[in-house]
Order: sequence, then C-alpha cells, then structure tokens
Amino acid sequence: MSEIEVRMMWAPGKYIQGQNVLANLGVYVRLLGESTLIISDSRVYNLVGKAISDALKARKIRYGWTEFGGECCFEEIERISRQAKKGRSEVIIGVGGGKTLDTAKAVAVNRKVPMVMVPTIAATDAPTSSISIVYSKEGVFEKVLSHSRNPELIVVDVGVIAKAPVRFLVSGMGDALATWFEADATFNSDSDNEVGGKPTRAAHILAKLCFDILMKHALPAKLAVEKERVIPAVDLIIEANILLSGLGFESGGLAAAHAIHNGLTVLEETHNYLHGEKVAVGTVTQLFLESKDKSIINQVLTFCNQLRLPMSLGDLGLAALSPSRLMEVAEAACRAEESIHNEPFDVTPKMVSDALLAADVYLREFRAQQQSTSFSPKPV
Repeated sequence: MSEIEVRMMWAPGKYIQGQNVLANLGVYVRLLGESTLIISDSRVYNLVGKAISDALKARKIRYGWTEFGGECCFEEIERISRQAKKGRSEVIIGVGGGKTLDTAKAVAVNRKVPMVMVPTIAATDAPTSSISIVYSKEGVFEKVLSHSRNPELIVVDVGVIAKAPVRFLVSGMGDALATWFEADATFNSDSDNEVGGKPTRAAHILAKLCFDILMKHALPAKLAVEKERVIPAVDLIIEANILLSGLGFESGGLAAAHAIHNGLTVLEETHNYLHGEKVAVGTVTQLFLESKDKSIINQVLTFCNQLRLPMSLGDLGLAALSPSRLMEVAEAACRAEESIHNEPFDVTPKMVSDALLAADVYLREFRAQQQSTSFSPKPV
C-alpha cells in the first residue's frame, strides 16, 4: 500500500464581505481585544478613518493610529512593532493595500497578538494569507516571511473598494489570474504548497473557481467600478481577487508566474507597476514556458487585452532590454528558493529568458490580428 501524503490547507479565521460592513468592525474586533493599533497611510486614513473610528468607539475599543511608510521592509516592521509594544496594543489592524497589510501581519506576529485585515483595494490576495512579502526600502524583493497563522479577521467593504481607482481592481485580477495556472502546476508536479504540505484538492478546485469567475465577470466588474457602481459582478470579482486567490495560492501553491514577478523587481523600471500587473506578465510567460495550447494562450491574452493588463516585457517598457539585464531577471526568477521550481519540469534561466522573448514576439502578432494597442498605464 502506498504512503498517503500530508496535505495542508490554511485559511483565515473569519472572512466578512459586503457593503457597509465597515460599520460593524468594532463588533468583530471586540471579540479579539479591547485596544488596537491601526496601520494605514494618510490617504487611506482620510478615506475610511472616520468610519473605523466610529465603529471602534461604539464598542469602547481603545485605538491609536500610525502612518505606514510606504514599503513593507524590515525597518518599517521593527518601527511599528516598537510602537505597538509601547502602546500595549492587543490587536493590530492593517488598513489599505497589500504592503500595508503585510506589514501589519508581521507586526502582529512580532507582538503575538491577533491580526485584522481591512483592505481598501482588491489589488492583491494579501489579506487572507499567512505570509508577508518583504522588500528593501528601495522596493526590491528580498524575502517571504512565513507566519505561523493567518489573519484572525478580514473585513472587506465592497462599497469602499468600488470607489478606489479601477487600476487596483484590474491589478488584483492580474494577480488572481495566476492562481489557477500556478496551483495546477504545483498539483501536477506533486510539489509543496506555501504552507509546507501537498495541495489539498479543495484548494485546487478553489483555484479553478477563481479562474472561472475571472473569465465570466471581469469585464462587467471593471466597467462598473469605472463608474463607482456596485453590481453582483463587482462582488464576485472582489471575492475572487481576495479570498479565492488567497486560498488558491497559499494552499494550492505558486509556480513560475510569481517567481518571474520577483525577478522583474530587480529592474528599477518595473517599480512603478503594480504587483498584479507584473504577475500578469509572469502568467503569460509561464504559459509559454509550459508550451500551453494556443487556445489557452489566446484566451488569457484576450482577457488581459480587454482589461488593459500588461502581458510582456514590451508592455513594461522593456522591449529593448539588453541580454545581460534580461538574464539578470531570469536568474533572479530561478533562485533556489523560488516557486518556479514547482513546475513539473526543471527550469533554467535560459528557459525563462527565452519564454519572456517568445511572449513578446507572439504578442505583437496577436495584437496585429486583434488591432489592439499596447499597455500604457498612468503612474500610481
């Protein structure tokens, strides 16, 4: 009889999504503690600060605010951890985007207190996971911190997220797009997921559900959010971007797409692009790396084209990248600790650089047939 493998699935304690759920934040936080430190940048504070303050005051929860410095780096984590210790905070609340939330998770783990995530954009799947992605102060990827637990509470106010610039929601769809292809590669190679066990079948199915929702509801959701409207498609896409993608990547596994994203961060020219935008390029490259069927590649390119997601080096302004700098990206993507080694075959830097170039060539032909234009985002 063959040995049964150990499969693992991790998930947050509570996930709450809906319109105006921020008004009940105090009800949920009160179950975790009586005092909290809130981490956010000033723009987010101006957006939701009063709603959060009112919700906490209504439940007699003491709170303090600290301004996030803009980068999830070790220096910022240590600074806020000292502040949380001084204030004897019983709960850490991260409010904002992925880097703010990842910092809040690391601070909560340092202080051994519950972590609460309040995303104000659906640009990544960071809110649900037990990891923090740490960068240098200059924005270059450095390390993934794997924590011993997921957030105890995630509160997702659909109305707040729908008011954010649509580019964030689309970037989240770019991040979520990778979920199925990476989880499937990890499952097929029998590799470990992000929590150290084999992927569960549940996580594999959730990753596919994430992909199916994206294919069906992405464009209607984008068009609605452009007008700050909430329709059922918006609710579905937010759940796909945050919950399904989060569960799918962490318990399903990562592969080439996110490793290529990490490789791209070594180039300063990519730092003005959002996480999900670079992941979208990584996903397209993974499809070429895996020699996927042309119908799948065209389905993904059509999806990205409709949403105005980047798909290649050229879309990131790197069409003229020198061979040495291209190899720098490929070598970073293939570092020993990278998830690219979850692919069902051995991957070398030469294979990655060839796939990046192949995607560029194919995309030019695809766009010529579609009579579409290249990706050209405005700075964030």
